[in-house]
Amino acid sequence: MLFYVAQRLALAVLIVAVALAIMFGMIHIVPGDPVSIVLGPRATPELIAEFRQRMGMDKPLPVQFLLFFLNVLKGDLGRDVFSGYLVLDLVLQQLPHSAALAGLGLGWAVALGIPLGCFSAIKRNSWLDRVTGVLSVSAIAIPTFVVALYALLVFAVWLRWFPAIGAGHSGQIGEQLWYLVLPAFSIGLGWVGFLARLVRASMLETLSENHVRTARAFGLPERWITYRYALRIAILPTVTLLGIGFGRVISAAVFIEIVFARPGMGKLVYDSVVTQNYPVVLGAMFVATGIFVLFTLAADLVNAMLDPRVREKL
Repeated sequence: MLFYVAQRLALAVLIVAVALAIMFGMIHIVPGDPVSIVLGPRATPELIAEFRQRMGMDKPLPVQFLLFFLNVLKGDLGRDVFSGYLVLDLVLQQLPHSAALAGLGLGWAVALGIPLGCFSAIKRNSWLDRVTGVLSVSAIAIPTFVVALYALLVFAVWLRWFPAIGAGHSGQIGEQLWYLVLPAFSIGLGWVGFLARLVRASMLETLSENHVRTARAFGLPERWITYRYALRIAILPTVTLLGIGFGRVISAAVFIEIVFARPGMGKLVYDSVVTQNYPVVLGAMFVATGIFVLFTLAADLVNAMLDPRVREKL
């Protein structure tokens, strides 16, 4: 197990480094000059040169990337080219909003999707299974931003059940949770369908395996067989999906935070891309990539603990 953990940690570090290099290259391919945006069209050549030197933009791209990577290792993500604030501080200010949105969105999807998948597998080919299947596929097919727009129009504008925009006042936990209801519903609806279909397919496969037949032959209760023997194995693909899913939810938060005018990582990255604020974009994407890799690593380790066969493949 220790060797498995060490291998996964090394792979996670390599993935973050490669992703960081790709993001650095893509950002500098985009046309435009952030110096011109910051200083304006009337800036003198001397002022432009001084600003480039102060921000480290006068060096070749490979040198800039090397310096950025070395600074990341020291915990320095750079400074906002407009305000001069530390990028790490800006990211840490917005990260709790995105984490709460992603956590609540995936949380209610897990709480509903996994039981629906188990129920569909147990009641295979019944009319309830078919209804659940249709609803699951429909939830998957609808894009997240469409769900967000219609949820905003119906529940906030028309029915006035929930607030339309914002995140609530700082320190008011109940109010902030109330503001999270519609965004979390929008971001989690598709995942309910994904989880339900995945758990159903995995449960059907597991229920036909030999160890389940043996448990039935010994006369164990069906509920005990389903949740003790079948679900423990069938849940493994779902754990992997959730590890990847948290990163994808952070990505989908860009649209959700714009639609509902919420603070968060997505809104920060969007505003920084529009203004070509390279340090903030790189810093925010580095943190988002790190979170994605961290949750994927956690999912792999949970799978290895639940299923020893994963470790034996090494």
